[in-house]
Amino acid sequence: MSFAVNKNDKLQVCIEDVTHDGAGVAKVDGYPLFIPGTLPGETVHVHVQKTLKNYGFAKLIDIVEPSNARVTPPCHVFPTCGGCQMQHLSYEAQLLQKRKSVRNVIDRIAKLPHVPVHEVKGMDDPWRYRNKSQIPFDTVNDRVITGFYKTRTHQIVDTDVCLNQTTEADEVMTLLKYKLQQLGIETYDEKTHKGMLRHVIIRKARQTDQVMVVLVTRHKKFPQKQAVVDLILQQVPNVTSIMQNINTANTNVIMGNETVTLHGSDVIIDRIGDTEFEISARSFYQINPVQTEVLYKQALDYANLTGNETVIDAYCGIGTISLFLAKQAKEVYGVEIVPQAIEDAKRNAQLNGITNAHFEAGPAEEVIPKWYATGKRFDVLVVDPPRKGCDEKLLETILKYKPEKVVYVSCNPGTLARDLRVLEDGGYRTKEVQPVDMFPHSSHVECVALIELK
Repeated sequence: MSFAVNKNDKLQVCIEDVTHDGAGVAKVDGYPLFIPGTLPGETVHVHVQKTLKNYGFAKLIDIVEPSNARVTPPCHVFPTCGGCQMQHLSYEAQLLQKRKSVRNVIDRIAKLPHVPVHEVKGMDDPWRYRNKSQIPFDTVNDRVITGFYKTRTHQIVDTDVCLNQTTEADEVMTLLKYKLQQLGIETYDEKTHKGMLRHVIIRKARQTDQVMVVLVTRHKKFPQKQAVVDLILQQVPNVTSIMQNINTANTNVIMGNETVTLHGSDVIIDRIGDTEFEISARSFYQINPVQTEVLYKQALDYANLTGNETVIDAYCGIGTISLFLAKQAKEVYGVEIVPQAIEDAKRNAQLNGITNAHFEAGPAEEVIPKWYATGKRFDVLVVDPPRKGCDEKLLETILKYKPEKVVYVSCNPGTLARDLRVLEDGGYRTKEVQPVDMFPHSSHVECVALIELK
C-alpha cells in the first residue's frame, strides 16, 4: 500500500490547525500529519517518523516562516517536559485557539453550530497558578534528579524550576533533590521496586498561604523523617502540614491508602470567595484557585438561583460547587462516588455553618432516583464530571426526571459535546457555552454550558 507520505520523507508543509494536545496539523494531498511544536500559519520542514492508514507523525526540523503569534518560551525545559504544550504560543493566541477548539467540537460532535461559544475567560497573570504539584524522583548516574515526565513516558526531565507551580513547590523539590543523598535516603526505582522516596506533593492554599507537603514513600518505616521535616520547615516557613503517604504497591499510581501526619495539621484551609474549605492530602481541589472562582461564578450565573430552588450537584467532590450553590438555593443535594470526599464535603459544610447542603456517597445514577422516590423534586442539576464525561446511566436519569435546567461544568470539550448531543436528542436545548482557561500554556480548556428543557 502506498501513501502520499512515507516514513523518513523530508517535506516542507504548511500548518493548518492544532490538535487537542497541542500538535500542529498539516495535510499533504489530504493526508494529515501531526507535528509537535508547530503553530497554525507556519511553513516548516519536517521529517516523517511514522505513517498509519489515515494519518502520520512527523518531527519538526526547522521553521521556514514562523507564526506572528510564536513567542520564545521562558521555560528552559520546554518542550521536552510534558507539563506544557503551548508555551511557544502567545497567551492571547492560546485563548483564541482554545475557543476555536471548543467551537469545533460543539459544531462537529454536538452538531450545534447555532449555539454561542463565548470568548475564553483567561488570566491577567497566567504563571505560577498551580496550587498542587506532584513531583517524582529518580537517581541517574548517582545523581538525584527531579522534575516532570517527558511526554508519554516515565522519564523525568530534570529541572529546579517550574513557572506554573508555586515558588514553595520549587523550594521543596530542589531542597530534597540536593539533600536526599546527604541524608542517605534512596529514591524509588520503578523498574526494580526498590528505594524509599517516590514522590513529593506540595499543596498551597492561595488565600491563607498555608502549605502542605506530602512525602510519598515505599515503606512506612522512614528513618530520616525528622531530619527531612526539620529541613523543610527551615527552608519554607509557611509549611503548616507535613504528611507521609505510604504506597507499597508496584504501580505507577502516585498515592497509597495510608497517610500519617509528621508535622502540624492533617489539612490546610483555603477560601474560594467567602467559603472555606479543608484540604487533606488526598482531597480533590481545583488546581487553579484564581480561575476556580471564575468557573464557579459562571456556574452560579447560569443556575440563576432565587433562593427557592432545590439543586442537585452530581460529582460534588468535597462540596466546592455545592456550598457555593447552597448560599443562593433553598436546598442542595450533593452526590459523589468517593466516600472520603463526601466526609470532606460534610465537614466543609459544617466549617461554613451551611445547613441546607446534604451529601450522600454513591453513583449519581443510583442515588438521584432514590431521592426522587422519596418525593423530592429538583429544579436545577449541576454536573462536573471527570474527563470521560457523564456516565451514560446518569444521562438516562436526567432524561427520565427532566430537571428544568442543567448546568454542565466540563474539563473535556469533546465529552461535553457528546453529552450535549444526548441531552438535545432527549428534549433539552443548549443555550450557550462559556470556556474558562484553567490551565494556561497547556492545551486543556474547561467549559460551563447552560442547558434548559425545550
